[in-house]
Amino acid sequence: MINTQRKTALALILSTLTASTTAAADWSANIGWASDYYYRGLFQATSSASGGLDYQKNGFYAGSWAADVADGLEIDGYFGYAKEFGGVDVGIGFTGYYYSGDFDDTYEEINLNSGYGIASLDVALGQYKNFDGETQDYAWYALTLEKNGFYGRIASFDRDFNGEYLELGYDFSLSEIDLGFKAILTNEDLTGTAEESLVFTIGKSFDF
Repeated sequence: MINTQRKTALALILSTLTASTTAAADWSANIGWASDYYYRGLFQATSSASGGLDYQKNGFYAGSWAADVADGLEIDGYFGYAKEFGGVDVGIGFTGYYYSGDFDDTYEEINLNSGYGIASLDVALGQYKNFDGETQDYAWYALTLEKNGFYGRIASFDRDFNGEYLELGYDFSLSEIDLGFKAILTNEDLTGTAEESLVFTIGKSFDF
């Protein structure tokens, strides 16, 4: 998270259900690697490996995701509910970002999202524990346009955090391997100085 992803997130582990429950639900897992790990426009680590596990049933979802950062691990947990109404996707959930080392402190947030056609809007309202300092509030807003794997996202922070960034990328699959390229442009309000980054990602998802 912020020095943040989820994600998504990435997103460590839910483990057991009975065989009858598993048959009525969906389990999936993922592993991945990023040349540079950025989350919400902010640099986290160079050459970061990640992995996660997700569960979904009747619109309800839960999961966990972890990635190596500069000092230890980022471990995320999340749950929520998503539904489609007349072609409009809406969702509400919770995400917590936790760290095994001194890289960062805890973030916990409520997630709201909606999407229609090629457009989606995401909002996160959260608190940052801030080590021994005063707890800080933050809001994150992102508008994303996506079509045929190409996407553009403009996002900003508000409240105790400030700054904006632009993310442009392309995600695709080759022989069941997920590949992605993205360019990230952040302004000086977010990082202290304007930055431009190019990131390559590779991953694999598994359905159970």
